[in-house]
Amino acid sequence: MRKTFWLVSLLVVVSLVLAACGSPAATEEAAAPAAEPEAAAGPAGFGSTLATVKERGSLICGANSQVPGFGFVDADGNFSGIDVDYCRALAAAIFGDAAKVEFRPVTAAERFTALQSGEIDVLSRNTTWSLARDTELGGNFTSTTFYDGQGMMVPVDSGITSLEGLEGGTICVQTGTTTELNLADVMASLGISYTPAVFEDADSTFGAYAESRCDAVTTDKSGLVSRRAVLADPAAHVILDVTMSKEPLGPMVRHGDDQWFDIAQWTVFAMIAAEEYGITSANVDEVKSSATNPEILRLLGVEGDMGLKLGLSNDWAYNIIKLVGNYEEVYNRSLGPDTPTYIPRGLNSLYTDGGLLYAPPVR
Repeated sequence: MRKTFWLVSLLVVVSLVLAACGSPAATEEAAAPAAEPEAAAGPAGFGSTLATVKERGSLICGANSQVPGFGFVDADGNFSGIDVDYCRALAAAIFGDAAKVEFRPVTAAERFTALQSGEIDVLSRNTTWSLARDTELGGNFTSTTFYDGQGMMVPVDSGITSLEGLEGGTICVQTGTTTELNLADVMASLGISYTPAVFEDADSTFGAYAESRCDAVTTDKSGLVSRRAVLADPAAHVILDVTMSKEPLGPMVRHGDDQWFDIAQWTVFAMIAAEEYGITSANVDEVKSSATNPEILRLLGVEGDMGLKLGLSNDWAYNIIKLVGNYEEVYNRSLGPDTPTYIPRGLNSLYTDGGLLYAPPVR
């Protein structure tokens, strides 16, 4: 009897299983394809800056307004300088119009906050690339646009010829800068005691120096050259033959948007490459129509889709060169031999001329 019960029970279970396997619902469920995995989302923020800038219709550039040759605004409100022209080049790449940029003057102390908060889209304000700034301030530096070093300027009649001559003296320096930190490091390493006279911006720093409220003034050598040019008697001041630091200067953008970083980076490279290939604002149209070099054809948007890879039109680099110029043109406009802020190119020459400027291939 027990054996019969177990046999019947087994037959019932088997029949139920077979019925379930043969049911339409079960068959459809088994035949349904596995759900496709969702496409991975892009990095947070990717592409958002370009979209914001395009929707606004203009680029907002954090710039200096007090350093002739780099970032300076005249009495009529016109901005000039190589850092300023970089922003015009970036606007040309995006809009095909170098005028679609708003310059926002920012001090050394507030510049990084302005970038972090989104008040500006790019910082192009004689800013030194350093490890701490690269890691702690939420930003990325593009390739360097001006290689510099910190110097010291003193009145000629002071008789000072070296840093040691400043023992016990007062030195004017701008706060919130690597200049202030470098000054402390160098003087400590040399065992020179001094009193720093710290100011908020370049105008007040050099104004105090001009009024003889300090024995010397320090900043990047380029800044010393440009500010000496606007002193009442430039010949009465000398820049000491000493380099206190390495100061690679260049634009900075926020972390988190690789597309925007690429656009900012390749704007620099486009100007350098144009100089290397002898392409200027004056001859770019002729070169575009007659060039046979594949690299030049890609740079000018005749072949390939290099602009599309950046999220721009393929004539992005052509627009930079046509509307702003190559690196040499930009340099000579603000720092060339025909300007009061002339600085020999030196390290800021192409690699083919013994300098450090080098653009990766456009391919």
